[in-house]
Amino acid sequence: MQVSETLNEGLKREIKVVVPKADLQSKLGDRLEDAKGKVQLKGFRPGKVPVAHLRKMYGRSFMAEIVNEILNETPRSVLADRGEKSATQPEIDMTEDEKEAEKVLSGDADFEFSLKYEVIPPIEIKDFSSIKVTREVVDIPESEVEEQVKRIAQSAATYEAKKGKAENGDRVTMDYVGKVDGEAFEGGTDTDANLVLGSGQFIPGFEEQLIGVKAGDEKQIKVTFPEDYGAAHLAGKEATFDVTVKDVASAGEVIIDDELATKLGVESADRLREVVREQIESQYGSVTRQKVKRQILDALDEAYKIETPSKLVDAEFNNIWAQITGELEQAGKTFEDEDTTEDEAREEYMRLAERRVRLGLVLSEIGEQAGVSVSEQELQQAVMNQVRQYPGQEQQVFEFFKNNPDAVANLRAPIFEEKTVDHLLEQVSVSDKTVSKEELMAEDEDEAKAAAPAEKKKAAPKKKAAPKKKKAEEASE
Repeated sequence: MQVSETLNEGLKREIKVVVPKADLQSKLGDRLEDAKGKVQLKGFRPGKVPVAHLRKMYGRSFMAEIVNEILNETPRSVLADRGEKSATQPEIDMTEDEKEAEKVLSGDADFEFSLKYEVIPPIEIKDFSSIKVTREVVDIPESEVEEQVKRIAQSAATYEAKKGKAENGDRVTMDYVGKVDGEAFEGGTDTDANLVLGSGQFIPGFEEQLIGVKAGDEKQIKVTFPEDYGAAHLAGKEATFDVTVKDVASAGEVIIDDELATKLGVESADRLREVVREQIESQYGSVTRQKVKRQILDALDEAYKIETPSKLVDAEFNNIWAQITGELEQAGKTFEDEDTTEDEAREEYMRLAERRVRLGLVLSEIGEQAGVSVSEQELQQAVMNQVRQYPGQEQQVFEFFKNNPDAVANLRAPIFEEKTVDHLLEQVSVSDKTVSKEELMAEDEDEAKAAAPAEKKKAAPKKKAAPKKKKAEEASE
């Protein structure tokens, strides 16, 4: 096999490979000799089939197998010999001329093809001790814990039907149908839905309009979905809900004691408060970690100005662009509605794609040198976490991952990234700063876009859009 470099520009490489016909014939001869002792043909004793007859019958198909093996094995061996890592699977360019291809398969011509790829640039890992980050922490007051405990207690309250009008704190049982522009939308319909007025469980403006309703009432509620609503096609849209009130009930007195704690699955009221505090700390801790991670990524972005493989950047940009344009289309908006133009947006998201790819390569090299790995158990746990996010669709999601190994593989990147960040946190200089929860939760407008170099693709089916917004109590469930 003759290997020669025909292109070396920046990260781009092109390698010409020539397999002489003599080598092909030699490989074919070995294949025919091996088949001679195995093939059984009518009229010939086992092992006595002439090689010339085997070549006539199987030569072309055997040579096709040899060619495919060469194409499969050569990229790996060439990269290993050159000490290079390809950013993507090398492209193979070979003749499309049928006559030339037939000559190769007949063993009458050299087999020539070329490999085209981009290399991952060498990354020299620097000392991390000069990186300084500030870790914002919140001192959680007892009053916040107590408030959350009360919310949980209220969710466990018993209700008794009442004949009067619904007041704040009462539970309304209802059927509803949500519509946008007169058309019912997915996730906007429910029956026997329970809503405690004042809980903030539904979108703003919904609960207030139920104050004063009675069992048997029918009412149309008009609301506007928040601009940042999770379902992009509903964000900012005006909607109506046709509501039929089936029952109004008032809550009994709630006493936070050991009996209530037992109902909630913990041994005492004191332990309940401890659990709530731990969960609030976990919620704030997640935000703290993301902010610290952002600082580390910004520092790495500044420190490593490496060239990035264009194919990886283009692929990342296409993922981002499809998401952005899809959300705009669902919301019925244009780039002008977002105070920008398509050209400006393309430029901005191309920069973002380049940053993500660059940081992804840097983190990969850091993690590899640090011996970071993702175990099979961690991958399976990630799958189960995905499954739990889709109540009622667990089996469907589980089957999706079972039948899509690539989807499972996609879960590896964020795990590897987080473990590499853990490694970096042990190397960088970290100083703690006590802040209020408002300061902690304040999000930089670019943070959501630039925080993670590994764009996380949605591997499982989407959840249904619903008129509910996230409950405050969910942090303590």
